[in-house]
Amino acid sequence: DGKIYDAYVIYPRSHTNEADFVQYFVYQIMPDILENKCGYKLCIYGRDIYPGEDTASAIEKRMQKSRRLIILLTHQLINCKEPAYDQHIALYNALIQNGTKVILLEIETIGTYEKLQESLRFIVKQQGTVKWKEQHTVHPQSSNSRFWKQVRYHMPLPLKSS
Repeated sequence: DGKIYDAYVIYPRSHTNEADFVQYFVYQIMPDILENKCGYKLCIYGRDIYPGEDTASAIEKRMQKSRRLIILLTHQLINCKEPAYDQHIALYNALIQNGTKVILLEIETIGTYEKLQESLRFIVKQQGTVKWKEQHTVHPQSSNSRFWKQVRYHMPLPLKSS
């Protein structure tokens, strides 16, 4: 299908201490489980978009080459006044342009979704979220946990390396 990545990961990027778990989840836990144990290839901003690249076009190209979009729902993402560029593009691709499937991972208990932007609320209403209920431990979770099984259910079959 011409895709290079199984999923493009969208997460709130911040330089505050609250984001420590989100950063750890994105850069350590997700690659360990989804790439190393399950054979998926993820595109993660900050890891797969290189310094000096035109960020906007790099984001768009990587998303076009991804079979799914994973959006991490956190309080920081919800309370952000201006969503990140990749979130705008992802929602545009998912809802208007090419119908790319979105997987919403609720990393923190959000409770009510009324503060979410309307397009995200629409996706939540249509398909729900996968909730991270496990204790935030220092050890990566088992790939056989209920959370990761639900994530894999929404993912495509892993791309085979050539």
